[in-house]
Amino acid sequence: MSASTIPNATLTATYEAMTPGSAALATKARGLLPSGVAHDGRHFDPYPLYVQRALGPVKWDVDNNKYVDYFGGHGALILGHNHPTVMAAVHAALDRGTHFGACHELEVRWAELVTQMVPSAERVRFTGSGTEATLMALRLARAYTGRGKLVRFRGHFHGWNDHMTSGYSNHFDGTPTSGVVAGLSDSVLLCDPNDVDGITRIFNDHKDIAAVILEPTGASFGKMPILPSFLQVLRDLTTQSGAILIFDEVVTGFRVSSGGAQKALGVTPDMTTMAKIVSGGLPGGAVGGRKDILDWLDFEVTKQNGQEKIYHPGTFNANPVSAAAGVATLEILSTTDACDRANAFGTEVRAQMTEVLEEEAVNWAVYGSYSGIHIYTNPDGVDITPSAFDAVSFIPRMLGKSRGAGVTGQVRMGLLVNGVDMNSGPSGTISAMHGEEEMAITVDAFRATIRAMKREGTIQ
Repeated sequence: MSASTIPNATLTATYEAMTPGSAALATKARGLLPSGVAHDGRHFDPYPLYVQRALGPVKWDVDNNKYVDYFGGHGALILGHNHPTVMAAVHAALDRGTHFGACHELEVRWAELVTQMVPSAERVRFTGSGTEATLMALRLARAYTGRGKLVRFRGHFHGWNDHMTSGYSNHFDGTPTSGVVAGLSDSVLLCDPNDVDGITRIFNDHKDIAAVILEPTGASFGKMPILPSFLQVLRDLTTQSGAILIFDEVVTGFRVSSGGAQKALGVTPDMTTMAKIVSGGLPGGAVGGRKDILDWLDFEVTKQNGQEKIYHPGTFNANPVSAAAGVATLEILSTTDACDRANAFGTEVRAQMTEVLEEEAVNWAVYGSYSGIHIYTNPDGVDITPSAFDAVSFIPRMLGKSRGAGVTGQVRMGLLVNGVDMNSGPSGTISAMHGEEEMAITVDAFRATIRAMKREGTIQ
């Protein structure tokens, strides 16, 4: 069933007709989970999609509807779903045991691959998630520098720990979000992306900056792009001031290139936070960086230097099953053109979706870089030429996710009923498994969505 099989139905009515199984599960979930979801990004009106299986670039919901998948495990699945080599490694690890409460051989190989592939990673410490990785990176930076303040950029996401909540989707003035004490938010300095004068002023006014953290391709994998020249400005300012530059490569790591954005862009940070792809799509994360910084986790070095070691336990750090998936994935990425294939698909699908906008005379934009897709629905109705869209100049209009939410929800709805799943951005991440068939389905689904929204009056 798809929109084409219910020609007079609205997108919402078609979705509801297609997905009775998801509706039933959502009703049950609302009595058990806040809003019925386990992740804010899965919230969807009237109810989220429930998926039962996936393979390569596609997945099937509980009603057996098939979708080209751009959710991509929240960006974790650069090799697509159920890659045979990765799954074989996972099954072999499961047969040996899920948790030893001990060191194991795979964690050594995993660390070896990370340090070989990521330019900044002289040493690595594994964590249970990306949020844990950013928390550890900040603690390391403060211990190493003896300073207290963190510089972040509006719109950038670094997990849900207390230092990272303001300035992502709200509280752009830096005031604390619900449940965060004021003292923590007071130690965080927010700056606008690409604002050279602003970041220079911050460094001139504050001599106690421990670290600067950012997503190196820009917020939400380039939805709000960072100029490469701005990365060099940050590299220079942090070096001159003795602050630590942290790249959050939870999304971009091993996706932009086998060595992440830092390898592709030629700017090496002092530390890098990783998750998602680093553990092959299974739970896990890592902090990589200069040896002298990560030495604050080292028993012998801190004792020799008379330092108080940073305490870092974690039940699932370097879990053997996650390590198996991570090793298998990183070995593939380091020896094949998987990243290049995903990036090439991104270039072509964005171009074809842009052609749809121009053919349909819709004043929106489809843009992105590497293996990312973003759809800008132009809530302010400004003059846009889709093929010449400059996302950097639109960043101030993009801050604050509620604006245009009804339209973006309908875009996602339209894509779903036509066999494509993106996140609520609407944005998507591409795997190396996406091919010509998925390209054609995606472009056709986008065209059908635009036309349906015109019929319903959502697009004038």
